[in-house]
Amino acid sequence: MKVFNLIPLALCLSVSAYGVAAPNALTIDDIMHFETLQQPVISDNGKVIAVEAKPDRGDSRALVRFNDNSKHYQIDRGSNVKVSADGRFVLATLQAPLFERETEKSDDLPHSIMLLATDTGSQQQFDNVDTAVFSHDGGYLLVKHKPEDKKAESDESAKNEPVKESKDKKQDDDKEVDKADLGTQVTLVKLDTNQQLTLDNVSQFAFDKAGGLLAVLQNDSQEALHQLTLVKLDSLSPETLFTSESEQLEALAISDDGHFVALTKGDASVARYGREHSLLVLDINTSKQQLFTGNNAWRYNQHSSLQFSKDSQRLFVGRVPSVAQQAELAQYKQAEDVFNPEIITASKQLRVWHGEDPKIKPQEVKEYAKELKRTYLAVLHLNSNKILQLADQAVPDVTYGEQADYLLASSDVPYQKMITWAGFYRDVYLVNLNTGNKQQILVQQPSDAMPTLSPNAKFLAYYQQGSVYLRDISSGRTVNLTQNISTPFADEDHDYPSAAPGYGFGPWLADDSGITFYDKYDMWQFNTTSHKGFMLTSGEGRKQKIQFRVVGLAQQNRLPATISQGQKVILQGYSHTTKADAFYAATVGQSAVKRVTDSDSKLTLLARATEADTVVFSKQRYDLYPDLYSADVNSVQTATQLTTLDAQRNDFAWGNAELVHWHDGDGVKMDGVLIKPSNYQEGKAYPTMVYFYRFMSDRLHAFPDMKLNHRPNFAWYADNGYAIFLPDIRFEVGYPGISSVKALTAGVQKLIEMGVTDPDAVGIQGHSWGGYQSAYAVTQTNIFKAIVTGAPVSNMTSAYSGIRHGSGLARQFQYETGQSRIGGSLFDAPQKYIENSPVFYADRIQTPMMIMFGDKDDAVPWEQGVELYLAMRRAGKDVVFLQYQDEPHHLKKYPNKLDYSIKMKQYFDHYLKGEPAPQWLKQGEAYQEYKKVD
Repeated sequence: MKVFNLIPLALCLSVSAYGVAAPNALTIDDIMHFETLQQPVISDNGKVIAVEAKPDRGDSRALVRFNDNSKHYQIDRGSNVKVSADGRFVLATLQAPLFERETEKSDDLPHSIMLLATDTGSQQQFDNVDTAVFSHDGGYLLVKHKPEDKKAESDESAKNEPVKESKDKKQDDDKEVDKADLGTQVTLVKLDTNQQLTLDNVSQFAFDKAGGLLAVLQNDSQEALHQLTLVKLDSLSPETLFTSESEQLEALAISDDGHFVALTKGDASVARYGREHSLLVLDINTSKQQLFTGNNAWRYNQHSSLQFSKDSQRLFVGRVPSVAQQAELAQYKQAEDVFNPEIITASKQLRVWHGEDPKIKPQEVKEYAKELKRTYLAVLHLNSNKILQLADQAVPDVTYGEQADYLLASSDVPYQKMITWAGFYRDVYLVNLNTGNKQQILVQQPSDAMPTLSPNAKFLAYYQQGSVYLRDISSGRTVNLTQNISTPFADEDHDYPSAAPGYGFGPWLADDSGITFYDKYDMWQFNTTSHKGFMLTSGEGRKQKIQFRVVGLAQQNRLPATISQGQKVILQGYSHTTKADAFYAATVGQSAVKRVTDSDSKLTLLARATEADTVVFSKQRYDLYPDLYSADVNSVQTATQLTTLDAQRNDFAWGNAELVHWHDGDGVKMDGVLIKPSNYQEGKAYPTMVYFYRFMSDRLHAFPDMKLNHRPNFAWYADNGYAIFLPDIRFEVGYPGISSVKALTAGVQKLIEMGVTDPDAVGIQGHSWGGYQSAYAVTQTNIFKAIVTGAPVSNMTSAYSGIRHGSGLARQFQYETGQSRIGGSLFDAPQKYIENSPVFYADRIQTPMMIMFGDKDDAVPWEQGVELYLAMRRAGKDVVFLQYQDEPHHLKKYPNKLDYSIKMKQYFDHYLKGEPAPQWLKQGEAYQEYKKVD
């Protein structure tokens, strides 16, 4: 174990600025080794924070910190950290060294975890681990081991042991058990004493939240033994509660108070796919058992999930309309069968696309596995043993909540066909938990504008057509809360051919007495009875152009956070003027906001303890790494710095970022970010890389992503003499291409006028939607001297009726209502599809172009790249096409990410800096096959 001291930030910066040694040039190797902090994890009591420091390529390490910085630990090669609720222990997965991960099969690698005791720093390793979890109170650790190779083990045992029979099931000895029915060994550790209990053949386990019990299902079909075992944690003593010789025990749940256990079970001799289950609920205190079997309408299967409500009054269970075995194709069984048309055609490979299909076939295929696992939520009221079906095939989706009377339900069934071209909609219902009845509330509501239900299900709030509505559930009365307010509540920056969405809801008051929601800048609070409201942020948001959003609320798993009248809350304020963040204090019920931090940086609140006021946040700028800080939620201005990864910059020169303003071709004020080269000299013009997508100016204070991927690495380019420009783009519906051109060309001209940019050395790079815009831009202007376009749509007329292979969805909605912003079908506006398609203007292009696509792109058909390449090739243009094999929309394989990064840099260096062209760019690369390695 390594213990290391934190370096104060001021010292880090002074070493960087005034160190004697000349800074090194940033290299690809440096980027590979540069560590990025992953999402931190905090103990429930707020005392201990753990985080993985992950390099772009290499071995991670887990960093463990006390929130007062009194203790620091490190777990070498640690990843996927977990912290016990009391903070006394930290768990991390131990990665094999990179060389082993690259040269050995995954199954041959060690699968180990490390347990760190935070009071002493001692570490304990567990091997052959599949998963490991802490109990809810943090006092126990359960380690589930990977299954052993039972065949090899039994073959060895057969050589040394006499043959013996076990029960009647031995007559079915040769039957192979489904892998999903097999259990494995688990080790339960009492962390205070390190006492351990080992249980075999465990397939499911669950801790109660009270901290006293562990329930496990043990299944061993070979020994005809299936049992529910309850372990009393304080004594590590197991007790068998239920046993069956013939029934596989499947799903498991235990109530938070340890009063009830529920499981599903089915005939183990029946194939798992079509095995019907029943539901068994056991009262632990009385030993009473209640069995629920399926009926003609609803049954239980292998995917039936179980979850108790937190008050242990209800059990939610998934059910299905029917259970059946998987269909099988007809087989040739006798000679004449080979001439039987029905048997012959049974082996056809055909998918029938019907015009009235709710979903097009690729979408249906993509969702098939998910649909096989779909269950429909039902609720069992434990006091009455009454079970009610809540969801059904017409209204399949019920949102889980702890409300005792109503839950929200929704259905996209009526709109599954029109999704293809119109986007995503749902009908919204209230479902009564005590009767199962559904009441339709909203029709054809946008799927990204779902209502919010109050904590006690007395009210429902939703946004629609620029207004916020509140519905009293008991009376059915709906009130427009914002009808007399002049402030707009629709997205003021919406530039899509669809209705503008709202800005979303904040938390409810826990007693249902109030609801909060947002406009572009301010936070509002409304009383649910009087319907009177006020700006909790006192209008300072719009006045100062600061966007306020509440952050740092304690949140229970799966449940939305709530607030109370008089509660002090922290708001994150984002300035649309300076693009910087600050934290503000506010009090629920009062119209006032007070700034509590000063920071010319980007702030991100990352974690909040559930049972303490401790929060963890990061602070970053282009020239400041986003290290972690901890603080009390009510005094974030006195934060403690926990990590010092900013020291990674000490050996390098580092550029800085500044905000640039200009007006586009229509006179609209635009913002963008200029990152100057590391050793910028006033008055010198530099080659400039333009990278963009939509709004980019909010990245002014973002630390550069220190990875190799589908984007240029800003720090690498800046350290190699490039300026980087990140301009905002604002679109006009119907003219997405020319909108971006107007913003880009005016922005680049601004940099040229500033003397920063060499007008003969401007490159442009974009990916996906940015790839489209960049490809279109060079058909309209010669201001760019080189372009690298990744995964661009080049022909909207063909892309319109293409398929998004990742989801199976058609692309039509994207053009008619979404990102591509045409605003009509190909039949309604054919000329707009042509006018906005680069391929039709390939003969105009004077800019050398490099196109990149993965040929398994799951978002944009990679043939779009082929169309653009062939058009430019036919027109005799300077073009090269990089086809990365078996890659999706964003490159995943590290060799490909590295290769693309190198080639992109070589490409721009050649065309913008005059460096010699590499061989692949001079004459391409011939196709070649390599010797296969066994």
